[in-house]
Amino acid sequence: MRSKLMITHAFIFLIALAASFPASTSAAALSPAELAQVYACRATSSLLLLRGEGFQKIHQQRLEADLQALNGALQAISQPSDNLLATRQELVTQLRNGVSYGPSEDNVPWRYPQELSKALRDFLHEARQMPQGSDDELPAEVEYLAVQYLSRSYMGTFEIAREQPDTYLGQDERLLLPKIDQQLNTAGLADDPALGKLTARWEYLKSALADMNSKSNTLQSVSGRPFAPITVDRHSRTLTQNWIEREQASPAVAAQ
Repeated sequence: MRSKLMITHAFIFLIALAASFPASTSAAALSPAELAQVYACRATSSLLLLRGEGFQKIHQQRLEADLQALNGALQAISQPSDNLLATRQELVTQLRNGVSYGPSEDNVPWRYPQELSKALRDFLHEARQMPQGSDDELPAEVEYLAVQYLSRSYMGTFEIAREQPDTYLGQDERLLLPKIDQQLNTAGLADDPALGKLTARWEYLKSALADMNSKSNTLQSVSGRPFAPITVDRHSRTLTQNWIEREQASPAVAAQ
């Protein structure tokens, strides 16, 4: 009888221990609303690259592909709110405006950087009000940081949602980098050899993002080195794509 009681207690302990593991170790696929946040940030980054790198055709094509992906994610949301659809339209309008101004910075209204960042923030806020597939915002957080970095590199400014300091919308690299670090550390990547280089990619990306120097108005990196927007954009997109594919894999793979 005593032996059976000990076994029962041990079983209950193991169940409780398993339940205490971080939720990220049993990843769930991202919902359409979560993917929409990622694609909105990517589209904004593509516009910044298009303007900052001399209106190259490859960046124009990438912007269009990002907008198509954003549209697909919205169509997959069963009941999108009117506010979500309205803010999506405003974001697309601002992105199209950014193209229509042409390559000359003299043609860009001085308020445009603020209007673009507001349009993105408003859409992301509304997307976060939709049903989410998980508590995992890592891909959106990384892409949002990339937008901040590219904005600082090419346009000189990006206004975060300072009225929302408890969400990633109101955070810059000083808060988001340690948060993303923690998510990666609890994701079990060490046990996933196929994605082992994801951590290495993040370490490189983290170093560049930490150099952004958002607290300063001088538009100079902490180290004094030139900004590297193309490199940051490439690593950000690759990292988030790998993460999304990992989340969308079979439960057995995602739980590794």
